Amino acid sequence: MAEQYYKDALKLGLKDLAAHPEGLPVLDEILSEDKAASTVNLGLVQIPLAFIVGTRTGGRSTAFASNFMPVLEENTEFAVKWQHLSEAHITEGIRDPIKAYEYMNRFYVLEGNKRVSVLKFFGADTIEAVVTRILPERDGSDKVELYYEFVAFYKISKINFVEFSKRGCYNELLTALGRELDQEWEEDDRRTFAAAFYKFKKAYLSSGGDKLQSTIGDALLSYIQIYSYDELIEADPNEIKKKLKLMWEDVQLKDEEEPIELKTDPPEEAPKQSLISRVLSSGPDTLQVAFVYDGTPVRSGWVHEHEEGRLYVQKRFEDKIDTVTYPNALEGDPYEVILQAIEDGCTVIFTTSPRLIKASVRAAVEHPEVIILNCSLNLSHRYIMTYYARMYEAKFILGAVAGTLSDSGKLGYVCDYPIFGQIAGINAFALGAQMTNPNAHVYLEWSSVKGADGANKALAERDIHFISAQDTSRFLADDRDTYGLSYVKGDTPTPLINSVWCWGVYYEKIISRILDKSLQAEYNSSDKALNYYWGMSTGVVDVWCSPNLKLSTYRFVDFLKESIKQNICIPFLTPLVTQSGELIGADQKALTLEQIINMDYLVENVIGEIPKYNELNPMGKATVDSAGIEKAQNAVQEPEKKAGEQA
Repeated sequence: MAEQYYKDALKLGLKDLAAHPEGLPVLDEILSEDKAASTVNLGLVQIPLAFIVGTRTGGRSTAFASNFMPVLEENTEFAVKWQHLSEAHITEGIRDPIKAYEYMNRFYVLEGNKRVSVLKFFGADTIEAVVTRILPERDGSDKVELYYEFVAFYKISKINFVEFSKRGCYNELLTALGRELDQEWEEDDRRTFAAAFYKFKKAYLSSGGDKLQSTIGDALLSYIQIYSYDELIEADPNEIKKKLKLMWEDVQLKDEEEPIELKTDPPEEAPKQSLISRVLSSGPDTLQVAFVYDGTPVRSGWVHEHEEGRLYVQKRFEDKIDTVTYPNALEGDPYEVILQAIEDGCTVIFTTSPRLIKASVRAAVEHPEVIILNCSLNLSHRYIMTYYARMYEAKFILGAVAGTLSDSGKLGYVCDYPIFGQIAGINAFALGAQMTNPNAHVYLEWSSVKGADGANKALAERDIHFISAQDTSRFLADDRDTYGLSYVKGDTPTPLINSVWCWGVYYEKIISRILDKSLQAEYNSSDKALNYYWGMSTGVVDVWCSPNLKLSTYRFVDFLKESIKQNICIPFLTPLVTQSGELIGADQKALTLEQIINMDYLVENVIGEIPKYNELNPMGKATVDSAGIEKAQNAVQEPEKKAGEQA
């Protein structure tokens, strides 16, 4: 029987050698081209056989094809030893560990090539190995930085069989598993995760996952972000396959280099429907539209703004739509709240917070007949659309006005969460201030770290009185909170100018497109995640001045607004200089919207920093978990050398 095994393995090896005549990769040859930083002894490790790809030296490489199957004739001493090992594997199992080097999470065998060959032939998943890790020199490339994210993940988990194609996913995985970013795993944690992973792997590959370029880890992350880790643990492979089938477009999206399609403006004119199409149009006479809130209009300024938008569209569309609200969705299970809205007959659902994204995606996957839109930015989920506003355009104007008002040039900025879109707002404000006052400096505080009162107090202690804070569409004379740009001295702020989210206009335009079916047609014609990111030119962002400002300032604001609408005034015109002195761009070019959305740096005249995840309050962490920039999601990392030594 062992002879037949070798014959079968030899056929596989010769077939592979014909397709890949270069044979097994040799690590010594790879390292002669790449630079290695240092080595780390990992000790005895269970390693995935699929990740064993070559040998350390060239001595044994000619005996194997690139798939580790043998290529030497049957009458050789090598073949006899291979057959003995195959018999040992069948009767008692191969127990002796191999010796291997790990480089970029791929393994190269120093001793035990035949053991690897036999186990690969029999389809084993793992093998024990004494492993030495070779760390590459950090060069700033995505490939190397992704590997160092893996090293940090491995340090706490000792898991080496899950990998991702894009940066930031290891922290996303930890969040989806409900674990702290620096929390070490126990042995039971590793066993449970391994069982869930290999169960998922089987269902994924049998669903066609082997035809995708993205990794099993990419698909696993999408799955548990929708259905939860606990459900994966309990599910059998057939259940997993059924759920994968429902969310397969989301899995395929991971294959895309650019999974998001940004829609920066609505079409100028909606397509006209013929008389017969209007007569034959199916569906209810009145569109049922749900607004799902994470709080209440009374307690949350953000929810209040969306509620004003809902009331606006209800009045604008009269009998064409019925709107209903579902407040405090996070007090229970938001997924159940959305299901209730669907049961109540709502076929369009707006979920108005990034913290509702997971529930929104799951409901959309399981109810494709319902249109679900989430108010967030830069999220690559195929089954829902997201909508957000280019608020940085308004923040640039506020900064420009603040620069003209402050003699000292010391300005304050209170931001809530380090999520997509917010960093652009900080930088735009700072650049606007610098345009009108070259000596302007913006002192940054975070309400999700110190609280709104604590942030304002910190600025007051620096003798800063012109402060930009949360946005609102209202000026309330008796309101003691700070909104927009205010002059703050003592307990009562004096409002000056506000950056305004015009949600009513936004909802009117979206609902109009749903009624004329153009939004559905746009979704069906795309295979990417649709992110609507409209700006001042569409009327969804505005700037309002208070009576406390002079007429000349009003005119200056109107001039800037019109210039931004006409794309004459460009807030992010390169080159930009960051806090660290790095030059971003050159030659008087505008940053792309993708570059603006993904900003993870602050410009040179901002004093402050982006907070680390463990500095945030619970609501801040929950919001960053859903829509935070990568820099804010990262755990506190030790210096590179120390992290490597302890890996």
